[in-house]
Amino acid sequence: MTDQENNNSISSNPFAALFGSVAAAKHFAAVQKQQQLRQLTGDETSVSQDDSDNSVSESLDDCDYSVAEISRSFRSQRELCEQLNINHMIQRIFLITLDNSDPSMKSGNGIPARCVYLEEMAADLDAQDWLDMDNVEQITKVPENLLPFAVRCRNLTVSNTRTVLLTPEIYVNQNVYEQLVDLMLEALRGAQFEDMTEFLEEVIEALTMDEEVRTFGEVMVPVFDILLGRIKDLDLCQILLYTYLDVLLYFTKQKDIAKVFAGYIQPKDPSNGQMYQKTLLGTILNISCLLKTPGVVENHGYFLNPSRSSPQEIKVQESNIHQFMAQFHEKIYQMLKNLLQLSPETKHRILSWLGNCLHANAGRTKIWANQMPEIFFQMYASDAFFLNLGAALLKLCQPFCKPKSARLLTFNPTYCALKELNEEERRSKNVHMKGLEKETCLIPALSEQEPEFANSYNLVTENLVLTQYTLHLGFHRLHDQMVKINQSLHRLQVAWREAQQSSSPAADSLREQFERLMTIYLSTKTAVTEPQMLQNCLNLQVSMAVLLVQLAVGNCGTEPLELTFPLPAVQDSALAYVPEFFADNLGDFFIFLRRFADDILETSADSLEHILHFVTVFMGDVERMKNPHLRAKLAEVLEAVMPHLDQAQNPLVSSVFHRKRVFCSYQNAAHLAEALIRVFVDIEFTGDPHQFEQKFNYRRPMYPILRYMWGTDSYRQSIKALADYASENLEAMNPPLFLRFLNLLMNDAIFLLDEAIQYLSKIKVQQIEKDRGEWDSLSPEARREKESSLQMFGQLARFHNIMSNETIGTLAFLTSEIKSLFVHPFLAERIISMLNYFLQHLVGPKMGALKVKDFSEFDFKPQQLVSDICTIYLNLGDEENFCATVPKDGRSYSPTLFAQTVRVLKKINKPGNMIVSFSNLAERIKSLADRQQQEEETYADACDEFLDPIMSTLMSDPVILPSSRVTVDRSTIARHLLSDQTDPFNRSPLTMDQIRPNTELKEKIQRWLAERKKQKEELDDTLN
Repeated sequence: MTDQENNNSISSNPFAALFGSVAAAKHFAAVQKQQQLRQLTGDETSVSQDDSDNSVSESLDDCDYSVAEISRSFRSQRELCEQLNINHMIQRIFLITLDNSDPSMKSGNGIPARCVYLEEMAADLDAQDWLDMDNVEQITKVPENLLPFAVRCRNLTVSNTRTVLLTPEIYVNQNVYEQLVDLMLEALRGAQFEDMTEFLEEVIEALTMDEEVRTFGEVMVPVFDILLGRIKDLDLCQILLYTYLDVLLYFTKQKDIAKVFAGYIQPKDPSNGQMYQKTLLGTILNISCLLKTPGVVENHGYFLNPSRSSPQEIKVQESNIHQFMAQFHEKIYQMLKNLLQLSPETKHRILSWLGNCLHANAGRTKIWANQMPEIFFQMYASDAFFLNLGAALLKLCQPFCKPKSARLLTFNPTYCALKELNEEERRSKNVHMKGLEKETCLIPALSEQEPEFANSYNLVTENLVLTQYTLHLGFHRLHDQMVKINQSLHRLQVAWREAQQSSSPAADSLREQFERLMTIYLSTKTAVTEPQMLQNCLNLQVSMAVLLVQLAVGNCGTEPLELTFPLPAVQDSALAYVPEFFADNLGDFFIFLRRFADDILETSADSLEHILHFVTVFMGDVERMKNPHLRAKLAEVLEAVMPHLDQAQNPLVSSVFHRKRVFCSYQNAAHLAEALIRVFVDIEFTGDPHQFEQKFNYRRPMYPILRYMWGTDSYRQSIKALADYASENLEAMNPPLFLRFLNLLMNDAIFLLDEAIQYLSKIKVQQIEKDRGEWDSLSPEARREKESSLQMFGQLARFHNIMSNETIGTLAFLTSEIKSLFVHPFLAERIISMLNYFLQHLVGPKMGALKVKDFSEFDFKPQQLVSDICTIYLNLGDEENFCATVPKDGRSYSPTLFAQTVRVLKKINKPGNMIVSFSNLAERIKSLADRQQQEEETYADACDEFLDPIMSTLMSDPVILPSSRVTVDRSTIARHLLSDQTDPFNRSPLTMDQIRPNTELKEKIQRWLAERKKQKEELDDTLN
């Protein structure tokens, strides 16, 4: 048999594992074989074995170095096993060996890699490569019995370790704390961490029993210092980071170390938010794929040169980072959970750390903080810090983040109304968040309303508050950054393409800027879209919607109440103690999902009904949410969760099937539609100095929602019901909601389209100047001003065009089924004058002033506008009163205008039936105009007493205003009161129910009209 075969036979044998190496097994076999041969030549030896031994022997191959031969060299297998166990134990405990095999093979042979080879002893023992009791006694003087030997070895090791840690200074040129950390890392890598921690528990017990030389805290602080120094240089995707985190996970489980850890992480200056980031826990929280230094892409390890990477490569990198993030957040969560559960002391310390940290970083939400980044990053912890902290806290909230969770309703909002407490009160009441009493709440507390504070607050309450405030400080800011970066990328891309087309030398610079910004964008997007974090946040916000709705209906128990309308009256509501950022976080999150992670909305569609409940309850109810800006934001939330309108045009967006099912089958559709229209009206007067400009931004998402609602029967019927109620109560003390809505809608349409026309005219002039070369002679500064002005006009024109398209489009579909209000004198004159004015600019002689180079650049859609205006005319054209009012618009109406409109309809290829219908309508209006012209000539000399003092038109229904005693036409004052409920002549409060008909003047006007009519008829008879 060859040596190779011998080796294979030995190594494949299961008993060979009892030896330190194959060489050892082979050596024993050779020695014993010689002894057996000598015995065979002498007396015959009988070896007695039990049945199991025989069965094992029979199964072995017949080879030179058989296990049977090795086994017979000892009196029994037990002796063999005991001898090999002693060898392995000695190697592991004392890290010594007589095996001089290849170091790379040692771990495979069960020998620790750090074992020291005892060369002299091996030589004395004639190449023996295992240790036994006799050998080790030469070194350690250990007893023969194995168990006492192991115990004494362990005790000696514990004692020596205790000495080392208490008096490290006697070990010159050694850092015993680094050695301890390295031993723990090695134990983790070698899957021997349980053995290591068991040993450490004994060392810790020994250290805590005798703290005369050094306290246990003084022993552990250098260890934490080493971990801090090493972890701060690690990146999110480095495996070594997670090994260090496992060490810290053990530390936060061990009661004595965790107590020291909770003290170690306290910052030197608790009032400085940035100092928390420099602690050990803060250093961990600061690790992310976000840029370490904002704006500095160099040395950033993620998404470099993104334009050279395919979308699939970017997706793969994003997925890899998300896997590390999920593991990273889990480790941080486990650390926090350990500290919360370990003892009341560690729970109080970590909650205090969190509360103080959030309070010290409260300034992150200030407006100036975003405008002064240099100061910001010196005063506050980083975005990564709050993103990771938020992700960990979200995990802590998951046990009660279920819509039907009874624990959820144990939240006590009076926690947020508590004022300054001392340290002992915070500990006893479980209140660690500071400064919440200064936060603006959903509604103001009544003067006589006193909160009923709890003796102690549960962890559900504290977790929810800490998590929501963390999201308020962190996620909200990152969302804003994402939006701004997205806008900047779009502008850079446009500028880059223009520079490329014109062969500008700035093209390379713009490309480099685009690359850098894209790296920032992809890094930020990846950081905030980790799937598990988003799902946890969705669970929290849906649960928050449920909780706030229950508080809104006055539920003080732990069983949810069913939502029914009308809602109960608000009385001593707990909403007076709920900070606004609870609702703001909810809104911000769903808007974020719509923009950057839309697929999550579809997969979680079943939970969106709770969001619809929340929006329905709060959006239109000033008694439950006072802030009009926040209620207007809920309209954007509604737009975010509703199905997309452009699904067919954009196949890349996720499916909307489930969202459509939830939205269209919503049981409170009528109340949701009313809430939307109410907030549309309410934001007209917010009390903010910038309310006029703000209202258009707030109303932007409301138009697509209204359009979608109009296409769904349940919503459309509820909107028509509001219109019917308005028609029946036109002169109610308070103008009906839908009447006020239509009035504001027309106000917006008039203003927006008029502004758009003005900006387009200015752009046209500047484009002509530039094309003629008039800018070439200007100084560089003057030319930059011109370019800047043109860009600004373009942005303003685009915004006003987008909004005017929406308003005119909304009027077009509303008039298809709601007619009575539009043809009423309250509104008819205004909508007609508006439509004629715009037609004059779009199809008349003035349309040339709007012919800018590229309509799409400014979202100018003249064809669509003309079509919508004609649709409105056709929708209302069946009403005689409406048609009769059209010619009264002396400013813009003319038969020629309608003839020009017909020509444009033909030019833009509108359907033939539409063109014929509009032509017939134009003829009807022209005949009415001829008749009215004759009547106006008849009544031209009416005295001033008969004329409306505001409109200077003949009054048909004069009324007296109670305060100023001025007489005006009923339709005139009715229109005025829709927007301003004051007397226009002295600003006194005024409502429609206060006006009184001027019957005497009305009769005088009617008599005068009859006389004039009679005189005209007599004159006509005479002439004929």
